[in-house]
Amino acid sequence: MTDIAVTLADKRGTLPADDKLGFGKIFTDHMFVMDYQSGKGWYNPRIVPYGDFGISPAAMVLHYGQAIFEGMKAFRTEDNRIVVYRPVDHLKRFNNSADILSIPQMDVDLLHAGLNKLIEVDKDWVPQSLGTSLYIRPFVISVDPFVGVKVADEYTLFIILSPVGAYYASGFKPVKIKVEENYVRAVKGGLGEAKTPANYAASLKASEEAKKEGYTQVLWLDALEQKYIEEVGTMNIFFKIDDEIITPELNGSILNGITRRSVIQVAKDWGMKVTERRISIDEVYAAHAEGRLKEVFGSGTAAVISPVGELSWHGKNIVINNNQTGETSQKLFDYITSIQQGRVADKFGWIGEVTKL
Repeated sequence: MTDIAVTLADKRGTLPADDKLGFGKIFTDHMFVMDYQSGKGWYNPRIVPYGDFGISPAAMVLHYGQAIFEGMKAFRTEDNRIVVYRPVDHLKRFNNSADILSIPQMDVDLLHAGLNKLIEVDKDWVPQSLGTSLYIRPFVISVDPFVGVKVADEYTLFIILSPVGAYYASGFKPVKIKVEENYVRAVKGGLGEAKTPANYAASLKASEEAKKEGYTQVLWLDALEQKYIEEVGTMNIFFKIDDEIITPELNGSILNGITRRSVIQVAKDWGMKVTERRISIDEVYAAHAEGRLKEVFGSGTAAVISPVGELSWHGKNIVINNNQTGETSQKLFDYITSIQQGRVADKFGWIGEVTKL
């Protein structure tokens, strides 16, 4: 294993109170950094004080967008261990995004070791209250000072950490969703299954318009027929029709969510019928009309589970489960968060322990 150099910050910050954390606004004292050059590979893994960094105005990422990122969480358990939820799965998906963006593959073992060491250095920043966590953001940018369209020869990788509060500041409640009719998120053969900034930039206009109309987020339909459901906001989506949980199959334009995988595995372990297939918005509305649509919920790293209480499509609103959180949504949220926080046994091997304090 390559040695990871550590340079400690001269002055340490302090973890704020839980009600001051918010999401993604506060950062820890240090960050992990590594460089890449063509012909040399990835080199110089190091932990350094968190801070601004300089790049050329001609850096290729600023002009051609060759960049990727990941998102995962660390938790402080009731018995004072620090653990990360499915770290290797996240890092493998990081490499999948790299492949789609023609970014060189990374050594997952080295990244995992660097991540663990970074958390050990900044362990005092991991909050302990129920619902809080340490958000982990690895990302890679192309840094060649070159204005021309090509695959870059130089990259920099970072991992930064952010203590975050409970995602649902007002409680675990269903949200109101607009089915998007004017914009599309991604197309098969494009960037849809990669965690790359372009995907999220492309979603902003539709999201802002939906919020002005009183909706929390948008439900994305496929780009070709505007018929089949893909994602909700930045989350994967699930529908409970009768006693079957249905989620759109992975098709190249849908992110292979880690929480999505967890939901599928847990639900199957509970003996529930789970199906991955194409599902149209017409089918969802028909199921509602027939009284068969029991629940709708999103899944993702930030919120874990996000119940949907209302959908609006072509001016027609439908209310799901009387705008109440469904039994399955609540049960999945409680169970997965309990695994993350060490309150129930991890029978699936999802928890990576960093340290016990």
